[in-house]
Amino acid sequence: MTRFLNGLNRDIADVVEMYQYVELQEMVHQAIKVEQQLKRRNILNMQEKGKDEAQRENVFNIRCLVEGKVCSMIIDGGSCTNVDSTTLVEKLNLQTLKHPRPYKMQWLNDIEEVKVDKQVSVPFAIGKYKDEVLCYVVLMEVGHILLGRPWQFDRKLTHNGYTNHFSFLYNEHKITLAPLSLNQVFDDQITMRKARQCEKSK
Repeated sequence: MTRFLNGLNRDIADVVEMYQYVELQEMVHQAIKVEQQLKRRNILNMQEKGKDEAQRENVFNIRCLVEGKVCSMIIDGGSCTNVDSTTLVEKLNLQTLKHPRPYKMQWLNDIEEVKVDKQVSVPFAIGKYKDEVLCYVVLMEVGHILLGRPWQFDRKLTHNGYTNHFSFLYNEHKITLAPLSLNQVFDDQITMRKARQCEKSK
């Protein structure tokens, strides 16, 4: 029982060790109950956070339209490239070009190194804002499109770190992009995971 208790998350172990147990099974049952209570409490705490505070630790996620289809997009200042997922390119039958200098990257999925040897020009719309961006085509599971530093530089984006909004001038109009809520991002991730599972089962 001591070994089990020592292997628990500290918050769970602190509560579990306050009770007396005859069998290990009782301790396991109590640990599960405490874990569920802590999860509920954490969810409630997240919901109580202010809307702006909830954006403090979030990557910027937004939805866009590509050829009339709703797609997920991430804007990430830490990325040195613009990336489009192979899934999106294949589903929408987008025309690819050979990459002038193919290379390998690791950071976009959990599988292995990915060879970057194609690029694609992706037309997209966010509300009234319409644009086209050149992206490298790679296997990516976090979203359909990732806009990195090249796009941000070209559009002279300003990022408000507090609200997590991006703003810029486009054709002499001020554009402000607001991120999705945590619930919307979660729903998008579930939808994409289900779509990937359907594709794998075919």
